[in-house]
This record gives sequence, structure tokens and C-alpha cells, in this order.
Amino acid sequence: MVQMTLFDDSPTRERKVVKSGLCNLCKGTKALCGRDRCPLMLKFYSHQKYLPQIDRKEVEGCSPPAVFVGRNGYPKVDIGPLLPSEFGDTSLLDSPERWVGMGMDQIAEMRFRLVRGKHRIDARDFRKAGRIVDSVQELALTEKPIEVETRFDKKPTGRMVLDDAVQPFGPSGRMEGLSVGNGRFERNLEKSFYDTDLRSTEAVINSYRNGTLVSEIQKAFSVGTMGIDKNRRFVPTRWSITAVDDIIGKDLVRRTRFNETIDDYRLYRWDQLDNRWCIIMLPATWRFELIEAWLPRSSWNPSSIRVDMTADDEGFDGRSEYAQSGGAYYAARLAVAEALEEEGRTAGVVIFREIHPGYDIPLGVWNIRENVRAALKQRPISSDSMDSLWPWIESHMDIKRDSWKKNSAVLHEWKVQRRLDEFY
Repeated sequence: MVQMTLFDDSPTRERKVVKSGLCNLCKGTKALCGRDRCPLMLKFYSHQKYLPQIDRKEVEGCSPPAVFVGRNGYPKVDIGPLLPSEFGDTSLLDSPERWVGMGMDQIAEMRFRLVRGKHRIDARDFRKAGRIVDSVQELALTEKPIEVETRFDKKPTGRMVLDDAVQPFGPSGRMEGLSVGNGRFERNLEKSFYDTDLRSTEAVINSYRNGTLVSEIQKAFSVGTMGIDKNRRFVPTRWSITAVDDIIGKDLVRRTRFNETIDDYRLYRWDQLDNRWCIIMLPATWRFELIEAWLPRSSWNPSSIRVDMTADDEGFDGRSEYAQSGGAYYAARLAVAEALEEEGRTAGVVIFREIHPGYDIPLGVWNIRENVRAALKQRPISSDSMDSLWPWIESHMDIKRDSWKKNSAVLHEWKVQRRLDEFY
């Protein structure tokens, strides 16, 4: 067990200390346990049965379209396409906005059909890498599935890639050549690509406001097609996902935090992929918190008896340190701010997420963003007090109110803060 101090950017808010296991802080990426290989990742690789058998060095098919930029060895990283050995409409394979309601095995089997091609480049000086870079960029900008042919130096092999931030995919191989068919670019991403004087933050926001899917923006952002020309870089896929969620979320909060607050206390409940959600909205100015409870034997909690909890929050002015829950925090915040913008209101929001043992492989933070979006489309339970919501929360969750309240900076502040209406 390790004690983690939650970041607090408010000078008046009491700092809390929450005990949490190493695994759900590391999620297989930081080697906090000191081991060379994550023992939990070895458990996840038992799903190897889903991997396709690739018996040739040439793979042809329709990419959804999809690309991947690695992070190991940055700035020297591997880039390349993801493609199945099948033709037709493969768009579902890389459209997480369409996966809510699908089972874990179904998602895993679908994603493991994607073979990754790898080509080493310098992410900060990618223009020297030749035609393969151009092809990967074109693929990331393309609107619909497109025919791709890859030639590998050996038959693609290896484990599937599993990551708490990134959608999984199948075997990989180092490419000797890459051929991408002709396709039409997504119109907003095309504008950003050719506008070499537009900052990347503005390119992300403009694309989102004009209807481009978040997952499509993340791909384009990762392959150096956004930003001022001299500053363009390839960005590892894991980083680009969180960066885009953060950029869009901050913009939405900036545009909504001065709105009139909601008038009631609301509770949204949701259950998917053995994750249980309770989302509370308070009639308050903007504040946000994500509390995750990893139950025993869930994906990032190997304990058979202990519940590991982590919490991150922000006040009206946001936060300046990276959330310890990682990309999950920024994905959830985007979905919440999106719903508040649609309503034209603001609120204080607390999300309780319980992760149960059935969630036994990492699927990526799309799971958080899309399931919070889905939860907020349900009809909420409305009340004139927070207290009356707790029975509904406890009937849906295994963790009881005292544990949630103990770990919630936002609910603590809401309880003790004297609001203006108390003076009338």
C-alpha cells in the first residue's frame, strides 16, 4: 500500500490523504513494484487465444482507418497502420463511440484482428523518414475504411497490446513497405492539416466543434498533422488520447462554468463491462471529481480482500497537476462538460466508479468517456437534497456511503461550505 496525497488547487480546501495500491496507480506503465515485467499484464495475456494466425509476410485489408504511434524509446518510436486481413466496411474496429453495449470478449476479439505495422522514426524530425510517414498521416486523416497493403520482414507475431489508456490490438511486425489506397480526408482534419499557422489546440477545438469524432481527432493529433508547421511532432497514441480529451474538456469547462447552475440534486446510474457508475450533480458552481474503487481481483487490484480507491478533483479554476487516475479523469471530465454545455448549465459533479472482477483486461479510456456519456443520457433521479440520493447510490454500488464521503473532497467542501443562500 502507498499513501497518495490528492492534489488540491484551492487554498481553503483541506488536503486529503487516500490509501491506494500500487497497481491501480501504475497500470503496468511505471514499474512501481520494481519488476521488469508487470505480473498483471502476464495474466491479461491469457487472452492470447483471440490472436489471429498470420502465416505470411504480406497483409492486405481495409484499415478502419487506424494508426498507432508507440512510446517506448521516445523520441525514437515505431509508427504504422492497424489493419485486419479482411476487406469491406471495417470502421467498427476503430470506432469506440459505437462500442457501448458490447461485451469485453466481443471487443477483445474484434480489436485483436488488427495487425500492427511498425516503422521506426524520430518523432521530432519525422520528415526525414520518407514515404511511409506520408502514408501513415494520410491514413489517419482518411474518413472511411481504405485498402492498405503491408510487407513485413517476418511474419507478424507477438502478444496483443493491452494498455489502460489505449484500445487493444493484435500481433505486429516490422514493415519493409506500405501502400495505402486513395481515400477522402475528413474535412475538418484536412483543414487543420493544410493550415500550418493554426495552433494544435485550436485545431483540436475547431474540429470537435464542427462535428469530428473525438477518436478521429486523437488519431490526427498523434501523427503530426496539427499545429504550427515547425512545431509539428508525432505524439505517442497513449499521450495523444489524453491530450485531446484534456484540450476539449478544458474548452468545454471554460465555456460553461459561468452558466447558471442546475436547480436540483441529480443521480445518474449506469452499469457496463462490470463497471458500475453513479454520477452526482450538485446545484453548485463548477467543480469536478472522479473517485474510482477497484474491488478485489479486478484488473488493477490483485488483492483478494482489499478495495483500492483513488480520487482526483478540481475546483472552479481547474487543476495544474496531472491526475493520478491518468487518462480516465480527463475522459470523464470531457463527457460531463459536454452534457452541461448541451443543457446550457453548470454544476458540481462527482463520479463514483466501481470496477468489479469481471473487468479483467484493460480496454482503454474510451470506456470511461463513452460510458459516462451514455450514463448522462439516462433519466436522472432528481431530489431537493443530497441526503435523499444516498439510498439510491447504495442500492446500486457495493461501496457504502461512508467510504465514498471519506474520499470525496468535493462532497466534503459542499457539506461545510456556507453558501450565499444561507444568509437569506
